[in-house]
Formats: sequence, structure tokens, C-alpha cells
Amino acid sequence: MAEVDALLRYLKEKGGSDLHLVAGMEPRIRVHGTLEAVEGRSTLSDGELRGLLEEIASERHWNEYEDCSDLDFAYGLEGVARFRANYFAQENGAGAVFRIIPEKIISADDLKLPAAIAGLADLSQGLVVVTGPTGSGKSTTLAAIVNKINAEASRHIVTIEDPVEFVHQNQQSVLSHREVGEHSKSFANALRAAVRQDADVVLVGEMRDRETIQMAITAAEMGLLVFGTLHTNGAAKTIDRIIDAFPASEQPQIRVSLSESLAAVVSQLLLPTADGNGRAAVHEVLLRTRGLPNVIREANTPMIDSIIQSGKKDGMQAMDDALFALVQENRILPRDAYMKARDKARFENMVPGD
Repeated sequence: MAEVDALLRYLKEKGGSDLHLVAGMEPRIRVHGTLEAVEGRSTLSDGELRGLLEEIASERHWNEYEDCSDLDFAYGLEGVARFRANYFAQENGAGAVFRIIPEKIISADDLKLPAAIAGLADLSQGLVVVTGPTGSGKSTTLAAIVNKINAEASRHIVTIEDPVEFVHQNQQSVLSHREVGEHSKSFANALRAAVRQDADVVLVGEMRDRETIQMAITAAEMGLLVFGTLHTNGAAKTIDRIIDAFPASEQPQIRVSLSESLAAVVSQLLLPTADGNGRAAVHEVLLRTRGLPNVIREANTPMIDSIIQSGKKDGMQAMDDALFALVQENRILPRDAYMKARDKARFENMVPGD
């Protein structure tokens, strides 16, 4: 058994989400958002850590890490879970983070996703962007949506990730999991190929560059249902981020294309629960309305908030409203909501001692 396997088993047993290994420090795990030291483990030297990391990497992956000092891949531990591994270099030597990928895909019902988000599985075409910071649960939410499509519809679903995280078993649909670097040269190349592979649904793990964003929009315009992620906060900032990825001369045309293809933006945060025993997901939801295309074409993103407020009956919600509701339900602490809120004055009176 590889030495790192014992640490990954410990992570799973403690209910943690991430294992942090850094030369010059003892191993640590993240549990409910907080880092804590692994019991009984001493500081790792750079040599010790590199030996531990090389043991589970393929020759190709290890060569890539030595050449670039960065590496992403998936590692499976039978009977425990799959893990997304990220190797990197830092001041004191090697470093790595392993994020647990649950073996069982959590359903939309079990995640308690708002009906409007679960309903995105019923769309036939368009671009759906799920946004939020690293570790906010974007992949888990998308896996639940894909799982719902897989269980209820007969479609060809292509996932494009780096690395492949959740592995879906074919149910009503046919799944093709593609890993960038292993099965395709880039996200954009895999997206371009998906159009020719009779795909109905495409999941793009990360829309990380202009070419990938362009291909995602184009695929949605061609009638595919495309799910992608961005590291942005809020619907308005997401639309601006997509447009700003292009040169000024191309932005008018991209605004037109995006206005015709954008089906929804879901922004997600994970906050500690009030009892400290878990984390709660908080969502902002923007859905396509008759007025949304004009707002995008005219670069009037400040109007997005008004569209969300007027669309509450359809399941849309602003992030501050979602935070407020969770505080009212005693699911999260007022202080945590205050720190994430845009309109902090709305939460000031709820924070003890302020």
C-alpha cells in the first residue's frame, strides 16, 4: 500500500474534504472548512514528500510535474474514494493537495438544491454557467444535475475535465468521460470534437481561456446543452467576465452570441453550518427571461439584479436573499453571512456585538 493511502483513509474517516501535504510542515486535513493537523504525523521533508508523491504518480505524470512544477490528476483508492490530486512547488519544496471526490454521486434531492437549479437538467439547449470560488461545491452540484439527466433522459453526455472527477455509470443516457491531456489536447479541442460526436449535453470542467469560452458559446448556439464553470462571484460579474475574455473589437459579437445562448447562471458559496458540523450551500440563481438578452447585448449588467428580483416566482434568487434566509432558518451564523453579503448593512444588526 502506498504511504499516502493511509493519509487518504484518515481524511475519509475524519469526514474531511482535503489533504494538504507541504514540505516543512506536518500533514493537515480540512474538516468543515478548517485545517487541522493529522494526529501522530511529524513534519515532512522535501525528499520524504517527493518520494510519497512519486509513488502514486504514473511516469508520464511525474515527468510532467518535474518539468512544470504543477500537475493535476485523479487518483482512485478502492473502497475509499477517488481524489483530485494537485502537485505544486513552493518555497520549502514540494506540495500537494488531495480533494476527496465522493464515490456516490449525491442526488439533487439529497443536496437540497433549489428546484430552479435541479430543473436545469430539463433544458434542451443553452449555456449554463456554475460559478464560485475554489472549494464551493461547483463540481458536486454539476454532478447532481448530470446524474438527474442520466437517470431521466436518453441523451449522449460528454464530460470534459482535467482530471475526470465524478464517474457516472450509464443509465438512460450514454456517458463519455474525456480527460484533457489524456484523451484530448485541450478543453477547446474536446468541445469542438463533441459537436461532431452527436453529443446532446456537454460538461466543461473549467472555461479557463477565451478559446474554450468561445467554443462553449458556439456549441450552445448549435443546440447543445452546455454546462461550464467559472471562478466568479455573482451573475453580473460572470457575464462581464465572459465578455472581458475577448478583445474589445470582438465584444459586440460575443454579446450577441451570449445573449442568444445563455440559459442560466448559478453562483454558489459554501459556509459553515451554525452547529459547526458541516457546510451549507448558498446560491444565487439567474434564469433566462425575455428581457435578459437585451440586457446582455446593451452591456447593462447592473440590470441583472432587477431581473433576479422580478423573477423570484420562477425560482430566481439573489445571493444576499439566500444568505438572509439561511440565517433566519438558523442554518448559518449571522457573522458568516455578513462576511459574504454584498449589502452588509442588511446584516449588521444581526451580528452579535456589532
